[in-house]
Amino acid sequence: MTETTQKHQATLEAAVQALHGRTFYAAFPENPSPDIYGADADAQGRAAFEARRSQPFAELQQGEPEAWVGQEESPYEQAPLGITYPFYSPETLVRNAQEVFGEWRKLKPAQRAALLTESLEGMRQRFFEIAYATMHTTGQAYMMSFQASGPHAADRALEAIAAGYEEQTRFPEETRWEKPMGKYNLSLHKTWRAVPKGVALVIGCSTFPTWNTVPGMYASLVTGNPVIVKPHPKAVLPIAIVVAEVQRVLAEHGLDPRICQLAVDADDRLIAKDLAENPAVKLIDYTGGSQFGDYIESLKGKTVFTEKTGVNSIILDSCDDLDKVVQNLAFSVSLYSGQMCTAPQNFFIPEGGITVAGQPVPYEEVVQKLAQAVQGLAQNPKAAPHVFGAIQNPATQERVQQLALDGGRSILAHGTVENPTFKNARTCSPSIHEIDSSKVEQFSQELFGPIMLVIKTKDTQESIRLAAQLAREHGAISCGAYTTNPDIKEQIMDEMSLAGTPVSFNLTGGIYVNQNAGFSDFHVTGGNPAGNASFTNPEFVIKRFTWVGFREPVA
Repeated sequence: MTETTQKHQATLEAAVQALHGRTFYAAFPENPSPDIYGADADAQGRAAFEARRSQPFAELQQGEPEAWVGQEESPYEQAPLGITYPFYSPETLVRNAQEVFGEWRKLKPAQRAALLTESLEGMRQRFFEIAYATMHTTGQAYMMSFQASGPHAADRALEAIAAGYEEQTRFPEETRWEKPMGKYNLSLHKTWRAVPKGVALVIGCSTFPTWNTVPGMYASLVTGNPVIVKPHPKAVLPIAIVVAEVQRVLAEHGLDPRICQLAVDADDRLIAKDLAENPAVKLIDYTGGSQFGDYIESLKGKTVFTEKTGVNSIILDSCDDLDKVVQNLAFSVSLYSGQMCTAPQNFFIPEGGITVAGQPVPYEEVVQKLAQAVQGLAQNPKAAPHVFGAIQNPATQERVQQLALDGGRSILAHGTVENPTFKNARTCSPSIHEIDSSKVEQFSQELFGPIMLVIKTKDTQESIRLAAQLAREHGAISCGAYTTNPDIKEQIMDEMSLAGTPVSFNLTGGIYVNQNAGFSDFHVTGGNPAGNASFTNPEFVIKRFTWVGFREPVA
């Protein structure tokens, strides 16, 4: 254990410094280059994934299962993967976690942090296998699957480890306390313990099964809480591999691997509610729709961290180069077919148009340029398959196909995105609908997937007011704004910050409103209905344990 702690100490210290500096830091390179990961890494990862098809996932070390279950299918093939996972009842999972709680919580924070960092090294060796697992469960394209579920997820996990490690070592373990009393001093020997809350549950989503899961999973683990990971039944394999790596490291160091367990829904039994309502479960992390998220937040006696749905806006006021703006926005709405919690949906454009390089450009020209950019990307045979990926859930495709807005205008109809590698891929290009700003009820909810709503406003002031109102009342995770006016920029910053929503200004190059960088960007703020937590601010870890003090007179 001492050797492992020393091995990862420099990494932990660098990660803590990155948390404070908020500058670029990446412990795991995002480029899947053979020079970085090895000449055979991609081929080996693909082969490892292919070998899992129609087989039981037998890596887990958490006891004899009650059954073997699996529901995953590939959005690229629209066929089942045939992989099965061990099923355990909620009661068994919670009992296991309770049994190992004492063993895990009694380790020093530095020991837990080192063991968890070691598991990320194991995860690194399997980034390519995880990438193919992510492709064929979520529909993400290859590059996003590799980056988001591999290096970026590992960085987010390390971020949570570093934050938890720092907060648990912020104060001394013991001190001699002396109070001068004139001729003598009162002396006490004081000690403190960071005491974990108890059994933790992490409920994952279907579109980002590792990136959204590992922050809460590792934050609870590093603070001494045993964790039950309950993934979406359609996207189990990517996070199952990560859990297996954590269990392997625990077992290798003589610890019970049930400190981190995988909980899979049976074909005929969803177990998230049973786990969440169990009195022994004290911590819950949740990513997904607002309806179930609201239920999680309503549970008594739990500390919960949620990321739910939001309505993300783009405010167009003025810019220097409209062509670069629309290309950036077209990519943002098309990336992974809009199946990202940060994807833009509502595009607020004044009816009088916008200013471009100091010259007025009519509303209709702005709208048509947007539509042309989106359509051009969707019809680009070289780029489109790698940008759009595939649609994870058939219901998302149906939503795009069936959307009809009362009093609205269709600007661009949805279509298909041809994928030469996967002829049967479930795809859908964005549809664009125009709606008047008075129809607030029609653009005040998230329409998940490749859907763009162009909202014609009276002016930029109304655009700002509506974007802020939607964020306050319905939640938002991202916002993009284009303006060359410093007063307008300041107003947007002020209004959207009060609405708990980060803003990306004037993006035109290779950075998009969808993207959040580990160690620098806070993902979700916890300041509006889109979620009550943030990756990774101090509150994300300090609510997972309590400080308890002990004191006695010095002899």
